[in-house]
Amino acid sequence: MNRKAFQELYPEEFSHCYGCGRLNEHGLRIKSYWDGDETVAIFEPRTYHTGVSGYVYGGLIASLIDCHCIGTAAAAKHRAENPDRDAETLPRFVTAALQVDYLRPTPLGVPLEVRARAEEIEGRKIVVAATLSAEGEICARGKVVAVQMPEDMMPAS
Repeated sequence: MNRKAFQELYPEEFSHCYGCGRLNEHGLRIKSYWDGDETVAIFEPRTYHTGVSGYVYGGLIASLIDCHCIGTAAAAKHRAENPDRDAETLPRFVTAALQVDYLRPTPLGVPLEVRARAEEIEGRKIVVAATLSAEGEICARGKVVAVQMPEDMMPAS
């Protein structure tokens, strides 16, 4: 299995997302990987990601969960259709629904771990569940309904 981040396998024209786009110099540039049947991304928030002093802004938490789950959906779709073949590119997905439950304040100054698992793969729709942890404590849970990008969102050839 290759160890490229899922986001490194997105076609260039779909690599500008603020959360996960490798070509967005102002973005978060999260990177997601397989870890067994789950996926994992590690992100260390900066001081400017503050919500309340000393704690992470809730919008950042939602973005991390959203983009990691979208990457998970793309990788899970590939794995389901090609179990014995590494991906060269991954299909792009968009968010149809995002639910985030904030369980406890998330501290700044420590790496955040986002873990996810595809719960349902049904055609173009994939449901992904995630947790976001700091120092081993789950701070937020999320669920994303991801839909494979429709043809009318694809760039003109």
